[in-house]
Amino acid sequence: MNPSQQIKVSKVTLNIGSGKDQSKLDKGIALLKSITGMNPVQTVTSKRIPGWGLRPGLVIGCKVTLRKDLAEKTLLRLVQARDNVLKENQFDDNGNVSFGIPEYIDIPDAKYDPKIGIIGLEVCVTLERNGFRIKRRKIGKKKVPMKHRISKQEAISFMKEKYNIKLEGE
Repeated sequence: MNPSQQIKVSKVTLNIGSGKDQSKLDKGIALLKSITGMNPVQTVTSKRIPGWGLRPGLVIGCKVTLRKDLAEKTLLRLVQARDNVLKENQFDDNGNVSFGIPEYIDIPDAKYDPKIGIIGLEVCVTLERNGFRIKRRKIGKKKVPMKHRISKQEAISFMKEKYNIKLEGE
């Protein structure tokens, strides 16, 4: 296979939404720190939604982004928490994967902490190939050509091959 066509994990983002609840936010920060060993970043609202009681600048969650080896090691544990089973609709058309973990104690090596309680989290996996930098670089930004993008089927086969996942219903 052409080395430029090989798919790799670009990043894994772990996200916990807390809404306006400050205690849930503190628990989420402690959980992400215990799972990854990294300090999470707080996410802030940018829009005002009066029906939900949101205003710009209000902290509503936390997230941590993992890259390189740490991302791959953590992703292996997170997929095992789902019993290596994902649904086809959790893959998007650009080759990204998103899934939720309802209870963090399902993750291997994660111990129950009474201060945190039972919380779930969302996992977003971004896949890419060599050459995807052209869409992020500062000078001469370009779109990734259609033939070089990652399709849904390519993402599914990559996850099956590398992380032993099964599609639900197979």
